[in-house]
Amino acid sequence: MNTPGRRKRVLLAAPRGWCAGVQRAVDTVERALERYGAPVYVRHEIVHNAHVVRALENKGAVFVERTDQVPEGALVVFSAHGVAPAVHAEAAERNLTTIDATCPLVTKVHKEAVRFASEEYDILLIGHEGHEEVIGTTGEAPDHITVVDGPDDVATIHVRDESKVVWLSQTTLSVDETMRTVDALKARFPHLLSPPSDDICYATQNRQTAVRALAQQAELILVVGSANSSNSARMVEVALDEGAPAAHLVDSAADIDPAWLADVSTVGLTSGASAPDTLVDGVLALLAEHGYQHVETVTTAEESLTFALPRELHHDPRVRQYGCL
Repeated sequence: MNTPGRRKRVLLAAPRGWCAGVQRAVDTVERALERYGAPVYVRHEIVHNAHVVRALENKGAVFVERTDQVPEGALVVFSAHGVAPAVHAEAAERNLTTIDATCPLVTKVHKEAVRFASEEYDILLIGHEGHEEVIGTTGEAPDHITVVDGPDDVATIHVRDESKVVWLSQTTLSVDETMRTVDALKARFPHLLSPPSDDICYATQNRQTAVRALAQQAELILVVGSANSSNSARMVEVALDEGAPAAHLVDSAADIDPAWLADVSTVGLTSGASAPDTLVDGVLALLAEHGYQHVETVTTAEESLTFALPRELHHDPRVRQYGCL
């Protein structure tokens, strides 16, 4: 509690904010705009952050939800969340020039789905129904994949052969959330196979580990991220599960209710993998106005991974165009 004489402070998580996949996706749109000029169409939000989307719109990006909203023959970027093969087929039919900004870690899950389907496994995809990443992965093998949206779904699952069942996962879930579902699946299907590597991405894990460390010391946790960002929402849940008295998801400093700060000495601050650090800076500035001028960085991991831009941007004079190869 904020007792007299106790200094107000902010514990700032490290790592936080943009991961390598988000950086690559945003850089992809910006590079495409520089090389080919506006408009550059983007299917679905390139990443789930309203501020990033608005900034790219101001530079000439046009966001659409469906491929048929892109003018025939135009340039379109596929978002970091990945798309189903049917979307590539639609692009071919419309003679669209495409750049695929799917996160390489999501691509890995897609390849696992294709491989297990080819081996006639039933694939239990742990994830949130309707999430763009889940839609894209399911589209790789729709006849073999069943989406499992938490332990409560397990009882209703039907498979063809209980000896050939494997689980895969949406990359942005919380580790605990996923493992609760995996445990329920293993109880139902004793021969359940696990994927060859952990599908929850390194950035998601690292940010959840960092928020756990904050939750052990802070009375209030603030997670900067948009409401439709799955990994950001999970960080709030992780903080509360770890015992933080309060935790809130905020899109920016403007969303912070000063009442949250009453009797709080230590605020933990972090951000989701799709939130730019400029938004964190804005929150720090607001907290400083309320007396939280002392900032300590809490480091739980070091990140150095980077991803190359999509191969389509490495070729000249135009990126790959369906129907022209």
